[in-house]
Amino acid sequence: MRHSCRVPKLGRPTDQRRALLRSLATQLIRHGRITTTKTRAKAVQSEVERMITLAKDGSLAARRRAMGYLYDKQLVHALFDGAEERYGSRNGGYTRVLRTIRRRGDNAEMAIIELV
Repeated sequence: MRHSCRVPKLGRPTDQRRALLRSLATQLIRHGRITTTKTRAKAVQSEVERMITLAKDGSLAARRRAMGYLYDKQLVHALFDGAEERYGSRNGGYTRVLRTIRRRGDNAEMAIIELV
Protein backbone atom coordinates (compact mmCIF):
# COMPACT_ATOMS: atom_id res chain seq x y z
CA MET A 1 0.00 0.00 0.00
CA ARG A 2 1.17 3.53 -0.72
CA HIS A 3 -0.72 5.43 1.96
CA SER A 4 0.63 8.95 2.57
CA CYS A 5 3.38 8.56 -0.03
CA ARG A 6 3.57 12.09 -1.35
CA VAL A 7 6.43 12.09 -3.85
CA PRO A 8 6.69 9.57 -6.66
CA LYS A 9 9.77 7.37 -6.34
CA LEU A 10 10.99 8.33 -9.84
CA GLY A 11 12.86 5.02 -10.06
CA ARG A 12 15.77 6.29 -7.96
CA PRO A 13 17.22 5.82 -4.48
CA THR A 14 16.39 8.49 -1.93
CA ASP A 15 19.62 10.48 -2.19
CA GLN A 16 19.53 10.59 -5.99
CA ARG A 17 15.84 11.54 -5.98
CA ARG A 18 16.43 14.41 -3.55
CA ALA A 19 19.37 15.67 -5.61
CA LEU A 20 17.30 15.46 -8.80
CA LEU A 21 14.43 17.45 -7.29
CA ARG A 22 16.81 20.06 -5.86
CA SER A 23 18.50 20.43 -9.23
CA LEU A 24 15.21 20.72 -11.13
CA ALA A 25 13.89 23.27 -8.63
CA THR A 26 17.07 25.34 -8.91
CA GLN A 27 16.95 25.34 -12.70
CA LEU A 28 13.24 26.17 -12.79
CA ILE A 29 13.70 29.17 -10.52
CA ARG A 30 16.77 30.28 -12.51
CA HIS A 31 15.26 29.97 -16.01
CA GLY A 32 11.54 30.27 -15.28
CA ARG A 33 10.68 27.36 -17.55
CA ILE A 34 12.06 23.85 -18.07
CA THR A 35 11.09 20.80 -20.10
CA THR A 36 11.09 17.45 -18.34
CA THR A 37 8.92 14.35 -17.98
CA LYS A 38 5.40 14.80 -16.65
CA THR A 39 6.09 12.80 -13.49
CA ARG A 40 9.19 14.81 -12.64
CA ALA A 41 7.35 18.06 -13.34
CA LYS A 42 4.57 17.14 -10.95
CA ALA A 43 7.09 16.06 -8.31
CA VAL A 44 9.15 19.26 -8.51
CA GLN A 45 6.05 21.46 -8.56
CA SER A 46 5.44 21.17 -4.82
CA GLU A 47 9.09 21.85 -4.02
CA VAL A 48 9.18 25.06 -6.08
CA GLU A 49 5.90 26.24 -4.57
CA ARG A 50 7.37 25.69 -1.11
CA MET A 51 10.45 27.78 -1.99
CA ILE A 52 8.32 30.63 -3.32
CA THR A 53 6.18 30.55 -0.18
CA LEU A 54 9.36 30.81 1.89
CA ALA A 55 10.46 33.75 -0.28
CA LYS A 56 7.15 35.52 0.30
CA ASP A 57 7.64 35.12 4.05
CA GLY A 58 11.04 36.78 3.76
CA SER A 59 12.29 36.08 7.27
CA LEU A 60 15.85 35.09 8.06
CA ALA A 61 14.80 31.57 9.02
CA ALA A 62 12.94 31.17 5.71
CA ARG A 63 15.99 32.44 3.80
CA ARG A 64 18.21 29.91 5.56
CA ARG A 65 15.81 27.07 4.77
CA ALA A 66 15.79 28.08 1.11
CA MET A 67 19.60 28.26 1.06
CA GLY A 68 19.74 24.77 2.49
CA TYR A 69 17.60 23.46 -0.35
CA LEU A 70 18.56 25.39 -3.49
CA TYR A 71 22.05 25.04 -4.94
CA ASP A 72 22.75 28.70 -5.80
CA LYS A 73 23.13 31.33 -3.08
CA GLN A 74 22.71 34.32 -5.41
CA LEU A 75 19.57 32.73 -6.84
CA VAL A 76 18.06 32.57 -3.35
CA HIS A 77 18.77 36.28 -2.83
CA ALA A 78 17.22 37.14 -6.20
CA LEU A 79 14.16 35.00 -5.42
CA PHE A 80 13.64 36.65 -2.04
CA ASP A 81 14.05 40.13 -3.53
CA GLY A 82 11.50 39.68 -6.29
CA ALA A 83 8.95 37.30 -4.78
CA GLU A 84 6.81 39.81 -2.92
CA GLU A 85 5.99 42.04 -5.89
CA ARG A 86 5.62 39.13 -8.30
CA TYR A 87 3.56 36.76 -6.12
CA GLY A 88 2.28 39.03 -3.35
CA SER A 89 -1.39 38.83 -4.28
CA ARG A 90 -1.37 35.12 -5.16
CA ASN A 91 -2.13 32.44 -2.57
CA GLY A 92 -0.38 29.48 -4.16
CA GLY A 93 -0.41 28.17 -7.69
CA TYR A 94 2.91 29.69 -8.66
CA THR A 95 3.72 27.06 -11.30
CA ARG A 96 1.97 25.67 -14.36
CA VAL A 97 2.49 22.24 -15.96
CA LEU A 98 1.77 22.04 -19.69
CA ARG A 99 1.80 18.69 -21.45
CA THR A 100 3.71 18.44 -24.71
CA ILE A 101 4.42 15.72 -27.26
CA ARG A 102 5.92 12.45 -26.14
CA ARG A 103 9.67 11.92 -26.23
CA ARG A 104 10.89 10.21 -29.36
CA GLY A 105 13.27 7.68 -27.84
CA ASP A 106 11.12 6.00 -25.20
CA ASN A 107 7.68 7.57 -25.73
CA ALA A 108 7.74 9.13 -22.25
CA GLU A 109 5.13 11.79 -21.49
CA MET A 110 6.86 15.17 -21.56
CA ALA A 111 5.77 18.41 -19.94
CA ILE A 112 6.84 22.01 -19.62
CA ILE A 113 6.78 23.42 -16.11
CA GLU A 114 6.91 27.20 -15.82
CA LEU A 115 6.54 29.90 -13.23
CA VAL A 116 3.31 31.90 -13.53
